[in-house]
Amino acid sequence: MDLLRQNVWSPYLAGIIIGLLQIPAFLLVDTALGASSSFVTGTGFIFSLFDSSITEIKYFAKYMSKDKYFWQSALVIGIALGALISYKASGRKASFSSPSWKTIGASSAPVIRLLQGFIGGFVLLVGARIAGGCTSGHGISGLAQLGVGSSVAVAAMFAGGIVAANLLYKRAS
Repeated sequence: MDLLRQNVWSPYLAGIIIGLLQIPAFLLVDTALGASSSFVTGTGFIFSLFDSSITEIKYFAKYMSKDKYFWQSALVIGIALGALISYKASGRKASFSSPSWKTIGASSAPVIRLLQGFIGGFVLLVGARIAGGCTSGHGISGLAQLGVGSSVAVAAMFAGGIVAANLLYKRAS
């Protein structure tokens, strides 16, 4: 069985693989899995090309001074590339938008959908940085370490998702 060419992986297998990735992350880089800090690292690096004083700002300096944050940036790039490669290797053809996207009254124009997605992603990223971590940081790594703060953050994420889904789909029906 060629696992990489399957259309869909078992969520249990994928979860186990992601969970096991915690082990080399802690042993080799001394950090947990996380994604949102990589955007701070990337932004700081890009801005430092134009103004080197950006590295003196405490917030950026924290995320640009240690290899573990560059490793997290590589992880995020790897996730995106891995998703693309998996999609291409599976031979599966997916629509640019799901029927449920149209059900909730979103635009059918691709440019507007991309803009809505970008704005939504940006808002989520700001929220993740305010919360001190994203779903992968809190949900995977924080819960694996039995972190109380991560438990609260994940509960809030689920509650927010339930409320948002109910509001969106109630409006659609």
